[in-house]
Amino acid sequence: MNNYFDLTGQVAVVTGCSTGLGVQMAKALANQGAKIVAIARRKEMIEAVAKEIADTYKVETLAVQCDITDTARVEATVDEILAKFGRIDILINNAGTGAVAPAEDITDDQFYNEINIDMFGSFRMARSIAKKAMIPARYGRIINIASMYGMVGNKVAPCSPYHAAKGGVVNMTRGLAAEWGKYNINVNAICPGYFYSPLTKETLDSDFFQQNAQTMIPLSRYGNEGELDTAAIFLASPASSYVTGVILPVDGGYTAM
Repeated sequence: MNNYFDLTGQVAVVTGCSTGLGVQMAKALANQGAKIVAIARRKEMIEAVAKEIADTYKVETLAVQCDITDTARVEATVDEILAKFGRIDILINNAGTGAVAPAEDITDDQFYNEINIDMFGSFRMARSIAKKAMIPARYGRIINIASMYGMVGNKVAPCSPYHAAKGGVVNMTRGLAAEWGKYNINVNAICPGYFYSPLTKETLDSDFFQQNAQTMIPLSRYGNEGELDTAAIFLASPASSYVTGVILPVDGGYTAM
């Protein structure tokens, strides 16, 4: 029998891996046998995540503190990973932020910060890992975590910088897929819908958003823990070798309407 999604021996780097969806996806890849590199700014949290994953899934892990807006730190982080594991097969660009305010009140700093973290930060990681690990190996899987808000606008939570940044991630994904296909590097994006995270819990629990879910989401609910995992496993797998440049919404049908 074929185990199409076996990742044994592969090294997966996950940014924003201190809480929420990043940790869930890291655990999903570890469950398939991948070695996990947890990256985020909060050292104690990623060390705890790495230890939990190692203890639970019996895979090697590494926690590396890194601010993805710092190019020199990104380069040093990739060097550290390669020094330990000698390879990087999978990158999940999950680190991000979200400024919510009416467009007319958004400051220059808020807009720049959003682009710098969500879009440019993802590019910094992809650029370094592709150049130092994936292009030399002629193999790689890059998964950018965009958002359904990178595909559509919205009237309920004004966040134009977030729409801009995640929209940039969507088309950056296509650009990198086109450019790096010759190196056997597949670049895809997942566009999550409404999932609980420390950033979203208060908003999603509001009566207004609960009612909005009934109207705007065909499945009439938010995403549950684990419902993003299979998309990440599929796109990380060697079995998805003919899938690149794809923008995959996991949003309960939100962008179908």
